[in-house]
Amino acid sequence: MKTRFIISSLLTAFVGVLALMGSMFLWFPNAMAAADPSWAPALSPEVWQWGLMAAALATGLSSLGAAYAVGAVGSAAMGALTEKPELFGRLLIFVGLAEGIAIYGVIISVLILDKIV
Repeated sequence: MKTRFIISSLLTAFVGVLALMGSMFLWFPNAMAAADPSWAPALSPEVWQWGLMAAALATGLSSLGAAYAVGAVGSAAMGALTEKPELFGRLLIFVGLAEGIAIYGVIISVLILDKIV
C-alpha cells in the first residue's frame, strides 16, 4: 500500500516538473500574436513574458509542494488508518488540506493572468 502512495507522489511531482518545463514556452508570446493580431497584448512584451512566467511558476511550484505534502500526509494517514479504521474521515480532511496548496497556486495564477490580460 505504501508503494502506491510513493508512486502517486512521484507522478504528481513529475506533472509539476512538466508544468515548470512547459512554462518555458510562455517566453514566446510574439509567435501567437503574429498568427492573430487581435490577440496581441496591450502591455509591453517584457511585462507580458514575466507575468506569464510568474503564473506558470506559481502553479508549478505549488503543485510540487502539494505533491510533497500529500506524500508525507498520505503515508502517515495510511499508517494511522491501519491501527484505527474509524479515523478515515478525519484523515481524509488532512490529505485534502495538503492538496489545497495546489489550488491556492492556481488561484494566484488566475489573479496574475487577470492583471496582465
